Amino acid sequence: MTRTGTTTPAKLRRALRREVPSTVGLLADEHDFTAMRRYRTFAFDDHTTYLRQVEALLRTLATQGGHTTVTLFDPEEYAAYCAETALDPDHPASRSRFTAHLAATGARVTYTGQPLSALLPELVDTAVRHATWEYATTVLATTGDCATCGKDIGRAAFERAARLLSRLLEAAGPGTHHLVCSVPAADDQLLAVLHAEGTTSPTDVEETEAAEFTAVLAAGIVLGAPGGLVLRTTTPGARDRLHGWRLTGGTLTPLTEAEVFAAYCTDARTGEPLSPEPGVDHRAGFPLTPDPDDDWTTHH
Repeated sequence: MTRTGTTTPAKLRRALRREVPSTVGLLADEHDFTAMRRYRTFAFDDHTTYLRQVEALLRTLATQGGHTTVTLFDPEEYAAYCAETALDPDHPASRSRFTAHLAATGARVTYTGQPLSALLPELVDTAVRHATWEYATTVLATTGDCATCGKDIGRAAFERAARLLSRLLEAAGPGTHHLVCSVPAADDQLLAVLHAEGTTSPTDVEETEAAEFTAVLAAGIVLGAPGGLVLRTTTPGARDRLHGWRLTGGTLTPLTEAEVFAAYCTDARTGEPLSPEPGVDHRAGFPLTPDPDDDWTTHH
């Protein structure tokens, strides 16, 4: 139902346009942009001009009052999508359909007027987190049941990882905690980051971050991968504290102070030593309270 009166059809269409969401598929880097140039209907010749025009489009959409999201446009995924759906990849309508597909299934960031220099890193980080979540949950969903007890191994690993995380945060105590979990998987490295506030009340953790972190830790447990977890705690008026654990046998084994120092003060790419960060204490990982329901090594 609409209120006509003195409202013109053009005004009604503009009002309706504000209720239609928009999604922009963005070619974030030069490599992806170059891959799209093989299509005759792709109108741009250089990446800088393309990014400038995308930013102008986003600003225009924002002035129209609608909801706009941005997603990463991957040329390889696009070609595969067109092959699976029998679409002509050298057609603007095909690119539009693929972008709509990404809006429903892929990682996306809401455009709120931020410059592209801020939007791009946020979009890439969101895409990496999305891919990590998909990989980790796929590992957990496809592992199957335990031959001994019949339990779903993926579910059991997730529950175990959640208990490990809870006990670690309880033991960490007051302060602002920054945790990183790293698990080798196939030819890549799964990374998850979690921020938490430890106080006298229950630890305050962002729910989505906690789920992603727990899934990566659980995937490491299922895979039996030689992963690791590090914790950095900041408290007002004190030096930062760094602790570390090794993921082995389905549990977190504390690293020694020397191992924590070596992990933080060694270049992971070259193996060369790095200068210690000022104002930071490298400490051994603290032992976690034993889990009374721990039967992982027996049944899984």
